[in-house]
Amino acid sequence: MTIKDRVIKIIAEQAVLEPSDVTEDSTLEDIGIDSLGLVESIFAIEEEFDISVPFNANEPHQSDFDISTVASIITGIEKLVKEQS
Repeated sequence: MTIKDRVIKIIAEQAVLEPSDVTEDSTLEDIGIDSLGLVESIFAIEEEFDISVPFNANEPHQSDFDISTVASIITGIEKLVKEQS
């Protein structure tokens, strides 16, 4: 599985959707992920990839990590995984 596939799978699980229902253009709001679901998604992503995501749950839009779309989350995770290796 690619990083993209793994991230989409995690996000889909949090939204109780099939991965095929989650597109890169989707926003978290589009697929029904609230702030708690976002935090749970970030924790699951950190665990899956053994990385630390620079995300502030108290001020998500002030964070250095772009959560505006699924594609931006995938791009951020790919960058963090590359930096780690």
